[in-house]
Amino acid sequence: MRVLLVEDDAMIGDSVKLALRQEGFAVDWVQDGEAGLAAATPTGGCADAACYDVVLLDLGLPRLPGLDVLRALRARGVSTPVLILTARDAVADRVAGLNAGADDYLVKPFDLQELAARMHALARRAEGRAEPVLSYGTISLNPATREVTLSGEPVRLSAREFSLLSALMARPGKVWSVAQLQERLYGWDDEVGSNTVEVYIHALRKKFGAALIRNIRGVGYVVPRLEEEAGH
Repeated sequence: MRVLLVEDDAMIGDSVKLALRQEGFAVDWVQDGEAGLAAATPTGGCADAACYDVVLLDLGLPRLPGLDVLRALRARGVSTPVLILTARDAVADRVAGLNAGADDYLVKPFDLQELAARMHALARRAEGRAEPVLSYGTISLNPATREVTLSGEPVRLSAREFSLLSALMARPGKVWSVAQLQERLYGWDDEVGSNTVEVYIHALRKKFGAALIRNIRGVGYVVPRLEEEAGH
């Protein structure tokens, strides 16, 4: 999952970024409202339909307040789920944030496990899924617990193998370019090797079978829809 963190407090931002990265999230962190707005709506567009799966937005930001960032995002048609992180715990503040277009609200200090759970719930709703576990044939993947099974047996995956598989399984039939998959796996300050996506796909094919992920030559990779597989 790709996350944009907009937080001006260096201690909070650093701890949230570190904790989320340890959970397998790709996190980009900016420290003022104007930078957050620019990151969420880049001029050249994104490699996928949405730059980020979730935006974590503080309200008390320099240069541009969080509520103004949120209103601007919605006015520009950005539908990315926004979770407000703030020390403002008054009902009026929560109502103002939700009415401005926020999808959820978490008051500081917060538990990082609760934050991750809320992020997974927002991403699940944005994808139109009610069931928290992704299933594909005999493969089950739980984004919250990071557990994967094949025919009921657990399969161990690295953090990036897990992130890659969850992205592909969440949208069967969608062909992902290498650049799009890199967007799912890496934050701005992560070092990206020239063929790392291909290495992870090779590893996943070894664990789940070569037929799971197809290579569309010159385009990218896809987990085919199960009905398409049944027709072969």
